[in-house]
Amino acid sequence: MADVVLATYGITKTFGSLVACDDVSINVRAGEIHAIIGPNGAGKSTLISQICGTLIPDQGRVELMGQDITALSGRARALAGLGRTFQISQLAMEDTVLQNVILGGVGATRRQWHFIQPILSHHDLREQAEAVLERVGLIDDRHRQTAILSHGQKRQLEVAIALMLKPKIFIMDEPMAGLGLEGSKQLTMLLDDLRHQAPILLVEHDMDAVFTLADHISVLDYGKVIASDDVDAIRNDPVVRDAYLGKDS
Repeated sequence: MADVVLATYGITKTFGSLVACDDVSINVRAGEIHAIIGPNGAGKSTLISQICGTLIPDQGRVELMGQDITALSGRARALAGLGRTFQISQLAMEDTVLQNVILGGVGATRRQWHFIQPILSHHDLREQAEAVLERVGLIDDRHRQTAILSHGQKRQLEVAIALMLKPKIFIMDEPMAGLGLEGSKQLTMLLDDLRHQAPILLVEHDMDAVFTLADHISVLDYGKVIASDDVDAIRNDPVVRDAYLGKDS
């Protein structure tokens, strides 16, 4: 499977008697959007945390481009190519849009910076930051304070920061959360374009967005993968419909 960018093998995580992830194996291939869906408490966030390094699995392993990254820290995984956006925004609200992107991309340089001003005035970083802001549609907002952006624009900004790391894969945790119809439409278009740069592992409750974007869907329920297939197969799977989608989906 030479085109597999990210894979988990038998990922298992328990908290006392609760099995939050139960022998979860998935893979994400080049050029695709792989969605993870399931009811609240199904283990989606626990799985993402183990992939990104904020939790270490009790069993199993995580591979990026065929390399075992299970023992790496979250920062080391980001440097290796995991570009993560968060369910809850992690932006510096008092800074400008451009400052957020420049500072967010500093880790990609692998250099040590000791003062804020030299970072913000660094020509190459500024050019890269403006290029990714152009890509996500925020170039005209680069000097605005982040706090006054709309919710949708903050999601776009998180994607811009992830792009600064030149990721091999994007890990996106509920990017549509809190967006209205227009915001969801704009972000859907952006994610559809991003798959050509790097595949996306998408955790999302917005089923319209999932069915529009995903090439492959894995369904979690009580920590286990109960189905993993293309969109049409998942939509019509009676087990999935009973567990999550509902009879009228």
